[in-house]
Amino acid sequence: MEVSTISREASTPPVSTPPVSTPPVHLHQNHNPRKRKHAALVHTAASSPAPSDPGATPGPENLVLSSRHADLASRPRLSVSRHPGFAPVGPNSPFYTTEPLCFNRLNFRYTPAGLTPPESALPFRTIESHPATFRVSWEDRSPFIKVTQDGLGLQGEKGFRSARCNAPVREGRWYMEVKIDLGAGDKASALKRAEGSHVRLGWARREAPLNAPAGYDGYSYAVRDKTGEKVHLSRPRPYGRPFRTGDVVGMYICLPPRRKPERRDAHDPAHVKRERIAIEFKGQEYFESLEYTQSKEMVALMDASDRAKATNASSLPSSSTKKSATVKNIPSIARGKGAAGAPESTPMRPLPTLGPESYIAFFVNGECQGIAFQDLYDYLPLRASPNKAEHKKRANKEGLREHKENPFDDGTLGYYPIVSLFNGAQVHINPGPDFDIPPPPDIDAVVANPGEVDIKPQPDTKPTWRPICERYSEYMSEQWALDEQEEKEALKTHKPEADDEHVQQEKREQRNAKRRAQAAARRDRKAAAHHERDVDSVPKKSKLSSEWPAALYAQQEVDYGPPMLIPSPGAGTPDVREDSERVPSPAPTVASSIDAQLAGLAGYNDTSAYNTDYEEGDGVAHDAGVETDGDMAMDDAETREFIEDAIS
Repeated sequence: MEVSTISREASTPPVSTPPVSTPPVHLHQNHNPRKRKHAALVHTAASSPAPSDPGATPGPENLVLSSRHADLASRPRLSVSRHPGFAPVGPNSPFYTTEPLCFNRLNFRYTPAGLTPPESALPFRTIESHPATFRVSWEDRSPFIKVTQDGLGLQGEKGFRSARCNAPVREGRWYMEVKIDLGAGDKASALKRAEGSHVRLGWARREAPLNAPAGYDGYSYAVRDKTGEKVHLSRPRPYGRPFRTGDVVGMYICLPPRRKPERRDAHDPAHVKRERIAIEFKGQEYFESLEYTQSKEMVALMDASDRAKATNASSLPSSSTKKSATVKNIPSIARGKGAAGAPESTPMRPLPTLGPESYIAFFVNGECQGIAFQDLYDYLPLRASPNKAEHKKRANKEGLREHKENPFDDGTLGYYPIVSLFNGAQVHINPGPDFDIPPPPDIDAVVANPGEVDIKPQPDTKPTWRPICERYSEYMSEQWALDEQEEKEALKTHKPEADDEHVQQEKREQRNAKRRAQAAARRDRKAAAHHERDVDSVPKKSKLSSEWPAALYAQQEVDYGPPMLIPSPGAGTPDVREDSERVPSPAPTVASSIDAQLAGLAGYNDTSAYNTDYEEGDGVAHDAGVETDGDMAMDDAETREFIEDAIS
């Protein structure tokens, strides 16, 4: 009897891991597994959700890498991942454990990454793992699945564990073989267990769990070895003949052309967009991203008898009787007549399919077993609400970066070949092109009428299908094309940083020179301001200074009235000199205001008898009754020259 229980125990012998040079990092406890501490801002590492191999202790550590080329200059630029290292599970055993390695687990997914050239806008790109061929994925498998170094041989342990291959099928017709080395209830000589080994083979989407057998939920389709039954949603159905140890099982899938996204619909899940963060794990760069979560609509199918019943809203499980793993139940707290206004759960979304032209078929030793599954579920995520689709990635001041769920296709969605092994079962994958039992050129005609068409290959007929080995190079080309597209978009939004140390030094020198020039300009402006204040304290020269004295004296002579007499001490009436000019009166009359202003602007000293008792030059006091003008009898030219010199 086949046991489908999932064991949580691990029995792994001690393994020796190859030495890997890793930078010293300190473990940082992070309560939110979606947040990461940025390496450029802090020097501590966030705890990684990626588990190590079951026998490895302590837990692994990772570090979010900087997005600046200057911070990554000392790291090697790899084109092929240095992981994993292989440690044999026992003496003379062809199977190995892989260490160190990031396994896809705890809703996180990992793909190898490498540094881009310094002139690139984005610092990381997608790289391959050795060997660069179609095989089982090193990261996308349960750590309980042991592998050969070429990635084509697999061995299980206690409980059902699964492994996906390293390239998905998104459209077209593809074929591969799997040889059963140990299964169908047979027991290995080294294993002392009551239950024998079992195998399930099929095709699975990204959301299918790896710690469960294929066909466990609605995300995978499988066939059982012991009974030949097909399994989907954990419900076995009669299908074909059983297969045993030594048999060769052919796996065929046919998918319609991939749907193109609607350009005007920004929330169409068919748009290709990647959400990932570059991290370091034991000396190797990886892209870390959130795994696609199972929808509540698909979870509801587990409790429905068939797909038609599951799509009926009345047959879906009630939130009051059973809790969903992905949706919180809202308790009803309304009472009386207001009960109609109680909050309701989110309505179920329809589950789209790929149409009747999508189907899966199996061959056992070259014999077609017919169509096992048809009208497969679409591998694209269900349409998300606009508020979730427009949610942007956050980064706070401390450098914590938070993952966000991707509501779009990231280029890795599709149907993967999946192998589930129980109790030490062993298989060997043959991706082609040289098959042990080649299928007929037109598989579609054979699966439509199993047993009625000759399946022997004809050399002159071109096959309508392709061997799965050709899918790997095609898939990697798609990933690199996405890298180039993201690089072009990054160049449009921001200019790439210069990482050369000489260029950085020149920039620093230019900034310092600019600061020095700005400081000198501030000093000059300050000195000029002081000079202007000093100049303002002195009367400024008018712009008409060279013209207004002559124009002033060219005006009509002002009548000062009768001559002014300067009396001498003790004298009666002073005498008047005939040829002397009239001395302006010091009284502030209207007639004398112009002369007073001229005297004040010129700044010359009046040495007339009103101001001094001595004549300048002879030191003799003036006689009484003598009229004087200060000995300043000058013509107009001399007066103008004297005033200009005084003003300047």
